[in-house]
Amino acid sequence: MIRAGVIGGSGYTGGELIRLLLQHPDVQLDFVFSRTRKGESLHKTFPDLTGQTNLTYVDRPDTETDVVFLCLGHGNSGRFLEEWTFGSATRIIDLSNEFRGVDNRWFGKREFVYGLPECHLDAISRSRNIANPGCFATAIELALLPLAAAGLLKEAVHINAVTGSTGAGAALSETSHFSWRNNNMSVYKPFTHQHLSEIRETLESTGTAIPELNFLPHRGNFPRGIFATLYTEYAGSIEQAVELYTDYYKDSPFTFVTEDPVHLKQVVNTNTAHLHLHLHERKLLITSVLDNLLKGASGQAVENMNLMFGFPRERGLTLKAIGF
Repeated sequence: MIRAGVIGGSGYTGGELIRLLLQHPDVQLDFVFSRTRKGESLHKTFPDLTGQTNLTYVDRPDTETDVVFLCLGHGNSGRFLEEWTFGSATRIIDLSNEFRGVDNRWFGKREFVYGLPECHLDAISRSRNIANPGCFATAIELALLPLAAAGLLKEAVHINAVTGSTGAGAALSETSHFSWRNNNMSVYKPFTHQHLSEIRETLESTGTAIPELNFLPHRGNFPRGIFATLYTEYAGSIEQAVELYTDYYKDSPFTFVTEDPVHLKQVVNTNTAHLHLHLHERKLLITSVLDNLLKGASGQAVENMNLMFGFPRERGLTLKAIGF
C-alpha cells in the first residue's frame, strides 16, 4: 500500500484522479491540497463521492508521501515545487505541460520522463518523476507511432481532432459556457496548438525524421472525449498497415486496433484508446478515439504510477465504457 497526494484537487483532472485513487487497491489517498477549500469535504465539490470518503481539503501537503500528482494550471507546477520541497523518496507525476519538452525535463535534481507508456515503457518504470502527456498529444501520438517507428512516416500528415468541453478545464470561459458550447463547434489554435512540440519530440524519439504535421484542433459540443482523424501518404496495403499497428500495440493493455469504424462511446469513461485504419488509394486514414480525462490525463497518470511502483499496469483502471 502506497500513500498518494493530489495537488489541485477541485478541477476535472483532479476529480478524476481522486475517484481513481479511492478505488485503487494498492493506494491510500493521503491528502488533497487546495488553497481555497481548506477544511471542506471532498464530496461538497464532487457530490458523487458522498459516502465514499471523509477526506477534507488541506492547505499543507505531506512532503514525505510516496507519490504526488500535480493537477495545477499550466505554468504553476514549478512554482509549487519551489514553495514545497518534497523528500527525495517522493515520486511526482505532473499533469501540466511544464516538464514535457526535452529542454524542460529537469527541475533541480529531478528529471522528468515523458509518460506515454506505449513509447517509453522502460524509462517510465525506472523513473521517479513523470511529465504526463497532453490529451490531444496522446491521441495523435498513438495514431502515428507505428508508422514513425517503422520509418514509414515520410509525407505531410493532416490532422483534425475534436475535444470535449472538459478539455478546457473547470474554470468558466467564453467558449466553455453551456449556452455557447451546446449545438456549436469551432476551431482554435490552427496549426499552432501547444501539443505539437511534444508530439513531434515523441515521434522523433523513434529515431526517424518527422514530416510536417498540420493540426486543426476543434471544440466539440460534448463534455468528454477526443475524436481525431489523421491521413498521410502510404505505399503499402491495408493488410500491411493493420499488421503493423496490431504488432506495435500487441503488448498494450489499453490501445487497440479495431476492424470496424470507431466512435467516442466505446472509450468514454475508460483508459483505453481505439484506432481504426482505412486506406483510400495511397492515403492512409487513422481514426483515434479516447477519453481526454482518463487515457488523455488522469487515467494515464495512474497507469504511469502503476509502472513506477511495479504494480500491474491495469491495476485500478478496469473501467466500464458508457456504451450508450
